[in-house]
Order: sequence, then C-alpha cells, then structure tokens
Amino acid sequence: MTKKKQTKKWIVLPVLLTGALVLSACSNSNQNNMQGHDMSKMGSMNSEGNDQAKQMSASADPVSEVLTGNTFNLTAKENMLMLDDKTMKTAWTYNGTVPGPQLRVKQGETIKVVLNNELPEPVTIHWHGLPVPNNMDGIPGITQNAVKPKESFTYEFKVDVPGTYWYHSHQDGVNQVDKGLYGSLVVEPKDAEPVDKDYTLVLDEWMQDDSMAEMHGGGAGSDKNGGTADNANMDMSTMDHGSTTNNSSMDMSNMNHGSTTNSSTMDMSNMNHGSSNNSSSMDMSNMSDAEMMPLMYTIFSANGKTGSAIQPLKVKEGEKVRIRLINAGYLSHKIHLPGHDFKIVSTDGQPINNPPQIKDQLLNIAPGERYDLEFVANNPGKWLLDEHSSNPGAKSLAIPIIYDGSENATVKADSGDMPLVDITKYGEAAKGNFSLDDKYDIEYTMDLNTKMSNGDMSFTINGKTFPDIAPLNVKEGDLVKVKMVNNSSEDIHPMHLHGHFFQVLSKDGKPVSGSPLVKDTLNILPGEEYVVAFKADNPGNWMFHCHDLGHASKGMMTEVKYDGFKPNFTIDPSVNNMPE
Repeated sequence: MTKKKQTKKWIVLPVLLTGALVLSACSNSNQNNMQGHDMSKMGSMNSEGNDQAKQMSASADPVSEVLTGNTFNLTAKENMLMLDDKTMKTAWTYNGTVPGPQLRVKQGETIKVVLNNELPEPVTIHWHGLPVPNNMDGIPGITQNAVKPKESFTYEFKVDVPGTYWYHSHQDGVNQVDKGLYGSLVVEPKDAEPVDKDYTLVLDEWMQDDSMAEMHGGGAGSDKNGGTADNANMDMSTMDHGSTTNNSSMDMSNMNHGSTTNSSTMDMSNMNHGSSNNSSSMDMSNMSDAEMMPLMYTIFSANGKTGSAIQPLKVKEGEKVRIRLINAGYLSHKIHLPGHDFKIVSTDGQPINNPPQIKDQLLNIAPGERYDLEFVANNPGKWLLDEHSSNPGAKSLAIPIIYDGSENATVKADSGDMPLVDITKYGEAAKGNFSLDDKYDIEYTMDLNTKMSNGDMSFTINGKTFPDIAPLNVKEGDLVKVKMVNNSSEDIHPMHLHGHFFQVLSKDGKPVSGSPLVKDTLNILPGEEYVVAFKADNPGNWMFHCHDLGHASKGMMTEVKYDGFKPNFTIDPSVNNMPE
C-alpha cells in the first residue's frame, strides 16, 4: 500500500473567539507557489549567495484553515509539504494543505461541499464515520462515478450526529489517502459543553524510502509522493513546488526529498534522498505485513509535521482542553498524555457514558479511529503528548504541550511501562440499543485472514477477496449481528462500516462491561473476536472493509446491500472507478 504520509494540521479553536486559531504545518489555498523554480541549477544555489538564500522550512508552510458555515469548496490539487526542515514530500491535497481544511459545522444543518478536481486522476470525498445518504458517501462505482480531472461534484447532506469525523478520497484510496487527500470534520452538538481550547491532531506516517511504497498494496508505478517510481530522469525545472516566491535562491541542499535514483544533473551531494542502504537492502520477502509496515513507515507526523517541527499545543493554567485525535495512517499509535488526569469523552465521535479520570495509561488509536480527550491544565510546565511503542518512528511523534510562561522550561520526562486502556471496560455501564440476548434478523460471521498465493499476499473475508465475497444482504429495519474474528497470525484489521454506527457487544466472548461502546471503526488484533450489532436504517449499498487500505485494496472489503435498493447513477466505464 503506498502509504503517503501527509502534513496534518494543528487546529486550535479558542472557544470564546469568533476567529479560529489554527496551528498547522500544511499549505492551503493561499499558499504561494514555486512555479518556474529551476532545480537543475540547485548546485549553484548552494554554492553561491548563501547569505541571500531562502531555506525552505516546515515553519514556512501555510496553515490549514478552519472553515465554518454550511457551504464549502474543496479543490483537489498537488502541492509540496515540509515534514520538517529537511524532508520534503509531494502531496495530493484538498485546498493545498494536508490535512485539508477542517469543516466545522452545527448539528442539524444541511451542508453543501463542492469538490473541484485539479489532479490528473479521478477523486472523490468519503465522509468517514458520518451517516450520510448513500449517494453522498463518495465510493467510486458503488455510490457515484469518481470525479474526473477538471470536473466537479456537489455533496449535500444533513449533519444530524455530532462528533469528530474526517473526510478522504475513496478513489484508489490506498494511494490517494496516502498522498494526503484527507481532512477533518467536526459536527458541533446543539448542547455542547464549552472548553477553553479545542485542538485537532491528525496522525500519520511516512516512508523514509519512497521506493518501497508498492510493497503495501499501491498501484504499479506510483509512489507515495504522487509521482512515478523512477525519478532519475525527471525534469523538475518547471514544477510547482508550492512554497514561497522568489525561489531561485532557495537553498535545498540539505533536504530529504524521498526520491530514489540518480539525479545526475543536480548537485544534491548533501541531500538525503530517502533510500538509505539499510532500508533499500532490507530483505522483507518473508515478513508479515504487520512486521514490514513499521520498517517502511519510519517518519511519524502530527498535522503534517514530524519531530521538532510539530507545532505545540499552547495552554493556560486552569483551562479545560479538548484534544481530538484522528488516525489517517496505516499504523496504530499508542499515545500517552503525561502529567495530567484525563477523560476519554468519545470514540469515533460517539460519547462515552460517564468517563472516569485516568492517568498514565496508553490510548491505542488504530487507522480510521478517532478519540476525544479532555483534561484540565493544572500542572504548569512543558510536556510531550507522545507515542510509546517499539516502532522505529515512535520517537518522531511527540507533541509539545506548553503552558503560558513555560516556553523556555525543560520538558518534563516520563518513562516506564504503562498499561493500555481497554475501551471495552472504560466508562460506566448503561443500557444500550442492543444486547447479546436480543433477537436478530440477520447474523453474519466475518473470518478475517491473510493468504499467500504464488508469492502474492491477499487479505480475505470468509476465504475470498473483493468482489467475490458474498455481501451482507439486509432489509430496511433489520437488526443485524456480526461476529468478526481475526484469524491472521500477525496482521491487524481495523474494520470500518460505512453509513452506520454499530454497538460493540462482546470481546473474546465476554460482554462489554464499560460504557455502551458505539463505533464505526473497530480494531481487531490477531486472535481476537468481537460481536457487534446495528440496525439497517440507512438504505443503500455500503462498504464494510479493513481501514488498513493496503488490506482493503488486496481484498478485505465487502458490502452491506439493502434489498431493492437502486443506485441513482450509471457507471461510466471511462472513469476507471476504484473503490479502494
């Protein structure tokens, strides 16, 4: 899966201000471009006039916008991003930034989003987790034709369910999401409890060596940066690099461009091209996908920045702070908030009943999942919201939390082993919409597995790959119970259902003992078994797939199909619809 790691935005919404403050590292529609930047003369740029050179830097990237109201325009286009001051990637973006703009809307409103495509390939927008009418779900060949280059499509729907969501392309998603086609969406409840600071963090991972991109399900010839695998003879003299103007004097001599082969016409002797001897010579032929991915994706990012380039979360003592975590990547992230008691107030946008304060526990967030945390800023200093895992990229994901007046303080370290939060045991038990004892109209089992055949890896549901998997056929009003069992020996499967929420009823045969757990994406580890239930109350043809999009593109994808439903579009064979 060519997983393209993108620049995510730091989004800060001081609630008492009419204008939203956004701390971000991604470029937006206002970003200046670098058209005409002649990279063939890069050697002379570095050797002469250094006192006038303008070093590209992560801090110079434009900030992702927060858009409010009910009418929006999103333009899919290519742009450059700086993960840090030395690592530049080519991104596919909405409105020039990765993540794209945060759409912040009110519960109960009808919103309209016009998608304009300025990319060379068809695209869509899928509203991940948000229940929308089927024809607005953005699935190529299932709910619409993908939007061709130079064309547009209007999405219009009512937002009834508050929470934290995100949007992304579902056309060739294994490549396009990896290239940065995503953003966040917040539906504010009518009865929202106020907070003083509201931050959104979109987590992702990037390859140091982009030549490895096709190992995880990406299409032939495409890399995670949206180019071809062979960049050796690329003429970059007329490329739009999407940064500051007057770029002829820009010093790019120390950048990591993530490209692969020779650049004989450029002086790049000091550049890290992202194809180190360690990674390029690594034998991964006998590795599982779970083993291979952390070795491929070694740069972790928050809002499109990595390491010291990650923008801090600024707080004042006594403030109530909400952090919305969204995982747009391929790897799970074990996140620790040090020095503070905190609550997990929602998962996948849905509230946790009476969440207790916890401290020094790790929150695991899987691909496609969202978690909202709240804490009171009552421990002044400088802290790091960081990842605790053995993955090579873990140390690059550390988000500073800085109290007003503590800008020059030393970071307060934390260490030691900490337990993972078990979300099935978190919160206060209460009556949910479903139970294990209910009578169900449909019961369905999904055997999730990994299969090797002739050296090719595929990911199966009930022994088959999409589109040969029998769909889950339902009638409107049916109560549906689904058992999902991960029989892969090592691979993790975060399963995502479109158009519906499901309630998690049991884990490994034991009933959920905490808050009623309502989700749209459920992370299933090897050997685990979950039972979930939902009501078929949103007619259409809906995808049910693994949100490791490499797994989905290699087969782990099926449909929930309503009896008698007819899509309102005709498939256009010239589009080459690719639902993953």
